[in-house]
Amino acid sequence: MDSMIKKAVAGVLTVLVSGAVIAQQKPSQNTTPQMEKCYGIVKAGMNDCQTAHGACASSATKDNERDAFIFLPKGICDRIVGGKKTAG
Repeated sequence: MDSMIKKAVAGVLTVLVSGAVIAQQKPSQNTTPQMEKCYGIVKAGMNDCQTAHGACASSATKDNERDAFIFLPKGICDRIVGGKKTAG
């Protein structure tokens, strides 16, 4: 019982401290990162938009389809093995 109370208090303190840290962060002028399409790395059913074989998001039928993409923050696709900025 004493252990549960300690865990509950620790959880509440964690939430309070996290909220204080977030509140102190100053938002930048441009808080939305620029996004770009990254082709060839998507798991089946996890693509963001249509492919040559499907007309909507989540239509990729197999992993790493060349024409299936996801949106990632600009510059990240270049860091991923197999990621391409154009459909293959």
